Amino acid sequence: MELDLHSRLNQSFGFKQFRPGQEQTITQLLNGRSSLAIFPTGSGKSLCYQFTAIQLPHLTLVVSPLLALMKDQLDFLNRHNIPAASIDSTLTPEQNHQVMEQVRSGEIKILMVSVERFKNERFRHFISSIAISMLVVDEAHCISEWGHNFRPDYLKLPLYCQQFNIPLVLLLTATATRKVKQDMAEKFAINKQDIVQTGFYRPNLDLSVLPVASQDKNSQLLQNILEQQGAGIVYVTLQQTAEQVASFLQVQGVNARAYHAGQGDEVRQKIQSDFMADNIQVVVATIAFGMGIDKASIRFVIHYDLPKSIENYSQEIGRAGRDGSKANCITLANLDGINTVENFVYGDTPELTAIESVLDIIKSEQVNGLWEVQILALSNACNIRQLPLKTLLVQLELLGVVQPKHAYFAEFRIKLIKAKEEILAAFNQRRQDFLNTIFNHTQFKKVWGTIDFDALLESLPGERTRIITALEYLQQQGWLELESKRMTEVFAIDRARLADTELAQRLYQYFADKEQKEIARIASLVKFFELDSCLSNNLSLYFDDQAFPGKCGHCSVCRGQVAKLSYSLSPDWPSEQEMLAAFERFRQHMLEKAGQPVSIESGCRFLAGLTEPRFTRAKARQLEGYGLCENFRYQNIREKLQALVSG
Repeated sequence: MELDLHSRLNQSFGFKQFRPGQEQTITQLLNGRSSLAIFPTGSGKSLCYQFTAIQLPHLTLVVSPLLALMKDQLDFLNRHNIPAASIDSTLTPEQNHQVMEQVRSGEIKILMVSVERFKNERFRHFISSIAISMLVVDEAHCISEWGHNFRPDYLKLPLYCQQFNIPLVLLLTATATRKVKQDMAEKFAINKQDIVQTGFYRPNLDLSVLPVASQDKNSQLLQNILEQQGAGIVYVTLQQTAEQVASFLQVQGVNARAYHAGQGDEVRQKIQSDFMADNIQVVVATIAFGMGIDKASIRFVIHYDLPKSIENYSQEIGRAGRDGSKANCITLANLDGINTVENFVYGDTPELTAIESVLDIIKSEQVNGLWEVQILALSNACNIRQLPLKTLLVQLELLGVVQPKHAYFAEFRIKLIKAKEEILAAFNQRRQDFLNTIFNHTQFKKVWGTIDFDALLESLPGERTRIITALEYLQQQGWLELESKRMTEVFAIDRARLADTELAQRLYQYFADKEQKEIARIASLVKFFELDSCLSNNLSLYFDDQAFPGKCGHCSVCRGQVAKLSYSLSPDWPSEQEMLAAFERFRQHMLEKAGQPVSIESGCRFLAGLTEPRFTRAKARQLEGYGLCENFRYQNIREKLQALVSG
């Protein structure tokens, strides 16, 4: 078996041997044992599913959090002639249709999707008809509420696994503390002996923490870059910082580009491909850049701003030196940006009144114990940003208040490619009558027609699945184009639990605890950078790797450079009159535009330069005073504003 695995590895991928942990993980999977693989960034986690997938009889379904990650892995698979594809938002209807046909025929062995794809009624309908050998969850720490990138929809993956009768699961991550590791394994019933964790330490990475005042950062950054050989990434917190730093480096003769989520897809893809091809030396990026960047020769990663957490730091430096040669990981550290990172956390915590609003909406909108919701509309109605709102709905699910039933699109549109008469002529009378009923309930405007599903289902009660199947078939034949919009989730409601008078407070407390957990995570990061013992060793211990010898000998602490971080800037608070005037302008504006009074919390977010759904609709960010206190910590802004308003 061992010889066979090695020969197959060489035959399929051209590798002579497995990296640490790969063979054990693959052997477990081929023996039908679901597994959790925790390998450092760049250590070949993906090969575990890629190699296994081509040995399994049916489709391997890979859930991945980012398009860039999917694209990189698909490029790798295609280079090795392994049939793989993704279904994602970038595909045209024709491309989407082609991928689904290739999956149906067994031509594609690996299909990559985002977790949100499972909410798509058409995708669920499609995937339920496909035999699946294995579910792979990439960046699996997103499953855990204790993890740094918790994504509420990931909590539903164990349920999907059961629904689609998937017999085998592989979870992959580079960053898992002991608590996160246990949480992931429990959710998928993975046995302790099937958790494969390789050593966390990478001896070729040189970690340095350099205390630098903000006004000296650019010159220090330039010096560091000029001392390096080869390509590198500079990480910043804000989009505007990425642009400013990239411009500075360009003026200094460095071949640098900014990269952030505010740029168009084509711009970002061009920068990424140019970086991969060595046409750009330095990318100055927010955390939008990096996941899925499999460039082995990155010689340096510099944190211009502090990362969000130890987990983020670990992932970001892990992109350096994947070829095994020395790479430098430098943090230009001070406390000036702490308020920015902390304030993002506070901006995501819903107010108690907003949570109460969600519960009131559920009570008033539920019909016969069922509630239908579109996330964007609910976000605007209750003034909670979409990510925390999804987290809230998952918490309601875990408390048994709501139970997801299914999701559907509220709007279907069709464009006839073949004449209606030609389409109908291809079927017998019974099916002609069925299709005619659909066409008769479609309101055409020039090219596209919108199906009136409410009226259609009155004519064809209980036939929703059959209708969608028919439309899918017509699209497969190339006779029409099908578009679906306005995702609607349907929940069953437990009215007794919804009526619990303590429910809103319990949910609010969950978010308050989560907020403090995130703030503590930031404090841990600062503490880590100020350690007086080996950074590499402490990083390994944080991720539950007990095997590291204790001292790397090549980090800044081992070189005798213990960092002490401080504030380099002491910005002056605006005057009390300025703060009050800005808050009053904001309060009056929101009354006029939104017809609602504002809380201290909303005022605090306005002054801190944060946002909430109500701000966008009322164009509050254009008001004078927005971000007036953005250089200060949220708790201090709240205390000052509270004192001013009550005084």
